Amino acid sequence: MSRNRMILPATFPFRTEIPVRITDINYGKHLGNDKVLTLASEARVQFIRHLGFHEWDIAGAGLIMADAAIEFRQEINYGDKLMVFVAASNIQRSGFDLFYKFMKDDGHDPACAAVVRTGMVCFDYAEKKVRGIPESFREKLSSFEVEM
Repeated sequence: MSRNRMILPATFPFRTEIPVRITDINYGKHLGNDKVLTLASEARVQFIRHLGFHEWDIAGAGLIMADAAIEFRQEINYGDKLMVFVAASNIQRSGFDLFYKFMKDDGHDPACAAVVRTGMVCFDYAEKKVRGIPESFREKLSSFEVEM
């Protein structure tokens, strides 16, 4: 069976640590695929806050996830501490991509356990329509943009 492989950025300028909680574990006793997006959302909120904004208020705009891709590379278990690295790419008029690299460190040899890409779009929730990226956010986001 052929699998899609994401092409990842060479660098990830933002990082945060997120522990795997018991509520993230499925009946297979490992991280559920739906919970990977939950952990990516947490990393994204922390990244956006690092830029000085809130996901629901980016200089008057909100964010909406247009699409997502997940690629598992290693099993993730309860109690694992994940370093989640984030990079921005493909900044357009109203949206951009975020890449997340989930690194698991067992104390000996850190390994990439999963990668995620989310397509994010600026959205005006009051008018219920896509809008352009506010310039103040674009400037800060651009400093975390990496070449693909």
